[in-house]
Amino acid sequence: MNKLTAILIDDISSALEMLQNDLELKHPEIEIIGTAKSVVEASKLLRKKQPDILFLDIMLGDGTGFDILEIHPNLTSKVIFVTASDEYAIKAFKFAAIDYVLKPYSTDDLTNAIEKAKLQIIPNKEQLTVLQESISHPNQRPKKISLHSSDKIIVVNLDDIMHCKSDNNYTEFYMADHQKILVGKTLKYFSDILKEYGFIRVHQSHLINLQYVKEFIKSDGGYIVLQNNKTVPVSVRKRTEVIEALQKL
Repeated sequence: MNKLTAILIDDISSALEMLQNDLELKHPEIEIIGTAKSVVEASKLLRKKQPDILFLDIMLGDGTGFDILEIHPNLTSKVIFVTASDEYAIKAFKFAAIDYVLKPYSTDDLTNAIEKAKLQIIPNKEQLTVLQESISHPNQRPKKISLHSSDKIIVVNLDDIMHCKSDNNYTEFYMADHQKILVGKTLKYFSDILKEYGFIRVHQSHLINLQYVKEFIKSDGGYIVLQNNKTVPVSVRKRTEVIEALQKL
């Protein structure tokens, strides 16, 4: 078995020791070649060694994990982000379409993260920017979201999304510039993270951006007309919620 090398970065000694012990006991294929508790320590270490996998805590005593990535822009390591249980941080990772391990993690969580890291494409700069901005400004409406299509990751403006449609376990995004993007996650996944930001699920199969609503037609069961004149059905049980949301615009 080919060994994978790893460096662990966490400013909490107990968390660092726990991760180190878990890797040594349950993942003998991984060789730990260094640990660090701060941005400064990590930067010095990464100048000497580049691991296959970098376990990176987000919040460090003298900065953040993003600072380390900015100091080492040519880092080729696969990154496993580690974060504490914070609903804003979790939402930020979802917006950036970047995987993470939530502390306290289970054995399965750690194993899944390692398996994904082996296959993972290193997050691009735009994804990291989405993540950093979402974490830095948790109370602000995110400007961008990362979408995983079959062959690439596309970072789009939230305000450019007109309408999302369910396609079994996939979601089709219809953009203001007429682009269509098929993403390998369910409509419920996107409905849950977008509902606070001007999006409403009007039907089991449809999620719309309220700013693109042209009119609501109450006849024929009820349907939305978008600014591009596309129509979107409104389910009976969503009718009252849709009317109330439109009255607040």
